[in-house]
Amino acid sequence: MGALSGVRVLDMSRVLAGPWAGQVLGDLGAEVIKVEKPGSGDDTRAWGPPYLKDAAGNSTGEAAYYLAANRNKQSVTIDFTLPEGQRLIRELAAQSDVLIENFKVGGLAAYGLDYASLRAVNPRLIYCSITGFGQFGPYAKRAGYDFMVQGLGGLMSLTGRADDEAGAGPVKVGVALTDILTGLYASVAVLAALNSRHHNGEGQHIDMALLDVQVACLANQAMNYLTTGVAPRRLGNAHPNVVPYQDFPTADGDIILTVGNDSQFRKFCEVAGHPEWAADARFSSNAARVAHREVLVPLIRQATVFRTSAEWLQALEPVGVPCGPINDVQQVFNDPQVQARGLVVTLEHALAGTLPQVASPLRLSQTPVEYRQAPPLLGEHTAQVLAQLLGLGADEQKGLKASGVI
Repeated sequence: MGALSGVRVLDMSRVLAGPWAGQVLGDLGAEVIKVEKPGSGDDTRAWGPPYLKDAAGNSTGEAAYYLAANRNKQSVTIDFTLPEGQRLIRELAAQSDVLIENFKVGGLAAYGLDYASLRAVNPRLIYCSITGFGQFGPYAKRAGYDFMVQGLGGLMSLTGRADDEAGAGPVKVGVALTDILTGLYASVAVLAALNSRHHNGEGQHIDMALLDVQVACLANQAMNYLTTGVAPRRLGNAHPNVVPYQDFPTADGDIILTVGNDSQFRKFCEVAGHPEWAADARFSSNAARVAHREVLVPLIRQATVFRTSAEWLQALEPVGVPCGPINDVQQVFNDPQVQARGLVVTLEHALAGTLPQVASPLRLSQTPVEYRQAPPLLGEHTAQVLAQLLGLGADEQKGLKASGVI
């Protein structure tokens, strides 16, 4: 039994932030009903290639993007722009604990599916709205996407090569990190609201904004600015507050050094054959190294190029100097630690036979994550859910299908 067994989530979200939150809750044992538009469904079903292939090597039409964020869910197709579809959503919401949606601000009010309307149906409902900019403010009506918010929210100003380096300029993070973080914050908020409901018996509205999350996740860089009034600048792979903490060239590639304290720096200097660096007043403390990074970093670069990456890792790891390779994704999944942690799981899939999935990083000793079901086909569970939860028989469902409601 999962930690959230007995919790029912109505997931009306699309793309990534909302579905990610729904998948996290589903992994923890919640029953997640994914409501999709008949005919097309979640936008990301079509965000390919690549698409999952069946045993014969033919495309199943299921985009890899969609498959990343929708396991442990049941797919139900309902057109809520139609009155009968609205009725079905209200009846499902009446029997749910949580609803997740990421429509534009006010978008569901026209259909009587906003928080105020559904709260009247189910006062215990936790209603999580995910938007680009939140429910109020001058940007509230704007559409918001991860890439846009990475730029607007400051992340891109910190990501990319420094102005004095070749290839300088802002760069987005290689995955939709703002969406992912918003999904994680949303799942945390839902769990907090569930706990609050244990005490007062009432649901509540959760207002999640991508921009809020992006600004919050500037973390130390935000505080660097707030405490000094100076906007941080791009440093490539270097760290604004710690030196050496970046990539360095080797004889056959690159390695990452993440020297977190003065003791580790002294050990690195010994391995590098330059113990005099640790004794130099310009480098003996982290604050001094930050102040003199323009001197120290070139010295280290001149030293690291004389050994291979493997030689450096073999020499530094035994003495406790944090370091590592720069892997591509194939190398990640071939890494012995990744394999030992079981970070790939396999689920049965209706069209492909089996489907690889990246495992959840949540590891609970008493209520472990459950991998119950692969991401569903569009509408795969419509008949089952409407029969079990709403008591709709075959004839009634046939009529709803004929009228385009399901």
